[in-house]
Amino acid sequence: MQSPARCSFFKALLWALALAALLQLLYLSLLSGLHGRQQRSRYSQLFGGRRPEAPGRPSEQQKEQLKRALASGGRLDASGQYRIYRDMLGPPERAGRGPDLVLATHTSLSNLHQLQELVGRWQGPVSVALFAPGPAEVRLATLMLYALGALCGPVRQLVSAHLVCHSGDLAAFPELEDRAEFARLKACGDVFAKLARAGAGRRNYALGANASYPNNLLRNVARGAAGGHYTLMLDVDMLPSEGLREAFLALVATLGTEGPPGVFVVPAFEIRHTRRLPGAKAELLQLYQVGEIRPFYEELCPRCQAPTNYSRWLNLPPGTTLNIAYTVEWRDPWEPFYISANSVPPYDERFKQYGFNRISQACELHLAGYSFSVLNNAFLVHKGFKVPSEFHAQKDAENQRNKVLFRQFKQELKLKYPGSLRRC
Repeated sequence: MQSPARCSFFKALLWALALAALLQLLYLSLLSGLHGRQQRSRYSQLFGGRRPEAPGRPSEQQKEQLKRALASGGRLDASGQYRIYRDMLGPPERAGRGPDLVLATHTSLSNLHQLQELVGRWQGPVSVALFAPGPAEVRLATLMLYALGALCGPVRQLVSAHLVCHSGDLAAFPELEDRAEFARLKACGDVFAKLARAGAGRRNYALGANASYPNNLLRNVARGAAGGHYTLMLDVDMLPSEGLREAFLALVATLGTEGPPGVFVVPAFEIRHTRRLPGAKAELLQLYQVGEIRPFYEELCPRCQAPTNYSRWLNLPPGTTLNIAYTVEWRDPWEPFYISANSVPPYDERFKQYGFNRISQACELHLAGYSFSVLNNAFLVHKGFKVPSEFHAQKDAENQRNKVLFRQFKQELKLKYPGSLRRC
């Protein structure tokens, strides 16, 4: 039989343990509340303590979206090499429930400033995949995306932004030491001006010795946000003709769904000077006549765009409505830009850096039975003439590596489409 003193000791011990557990719960509750206040303080301090509902500022819901995107830790791609944070700014606003045409693009920080003109020209939903190759770039990318969402209404309303980084890197919410960085940003133009300065003098794909630009992964990430809609996939330093989205939606409303699958080719051009970018075909034809416009890749690889049949397209008079001008058969090494339903085969994500990344997907479309219909009035314009001197030093070596991969890829397609009579 236990003594009264020993029973009292155990009772006291149980009360002490219960009190300790209660205090621990209280501490965790206070800590959680403190963390929440710290997050709210970060929001206000990063932007000068202004009220979140002030004009041009993101709502609490949008801020929470960024927190959720980051708190998820992202998800790894199929290879396990990259981490993907989707919808950093939240899903964009979309009018109506019918089909839409989403402009999908990809970039690194050095070209993110191009998004301003792209959104202004498109005036519709845009999906952009942003690649950050290291911890410093991941932090800066998160900062700049937050600034774009905070200060740029059109970006917040129209753009879905996705951050891609190496699997070992983690994105985090901006810290208070970044306050000085944000204090200088008063308007949307300030954010894009800062991005333009950061990208000045940098070359595409020149990311450092240990970083490869995963362009096809980025394309799939950007296109994946389009859902069941149509997608126009293009490079971020290109602009579409004005009114393309509305004209295309009017066109597909008149087309039937029967027949073989197909894509709609949008002829691509390069412009010498970017001060005057054409919006309509009549204006593009004028610039072509004086040598300011030329077919895309005319100097670097004319065969890569030859099946578009530029002479035929240029001789078609500008029309008042968008229509299919003619249909052409794919042939190697054509790599057209096109509008497609989102059910097309994905890009092969093994292709990185320069060479064979877009042609591999066009080749698969050909074997899968897709037709290529060229649109009469629509076009794309790349800012600046493409010349050999603008490329990074490793371009040729990367091209050779991807050429070997492309040969393997074509053999794999024969097994994937054994009944196809077509070949790449």
